[in-house]
Amino acid sequence: MSKETELNRLFWHSRRGMLELDELLVPFVREAYTELAADDQARYEKLLSCEDQDMFAWFMRRSQPDDADLQRIIGLVLEHSRTRRA
Repeated sequence: MSKETELNRLFWHSRRGMLELDELLVPFVREAYTELAADDQARYEKLLSCEDQDMFAWFMRRSQPDDADLQRIIGLVLEHSRTRRA
């Protein structure tokens, strides 16, 4: 699969239909994903397989995933969001 096709696939999977998630995930995949190390890219894809309600709780810091990989990618997405707003 070409890189462009893969990015398009990730873009559409990042659109969750929940505004709060879309505002975090779509800019992240557009602006930061390609710069991630391969391990972090795999973590992002793993995150996309999670339920929206779980992701929402994690991003709003209401709970935390048990998986350290998911904790790391959530931190990267939140950091990207903070730096975009600054």
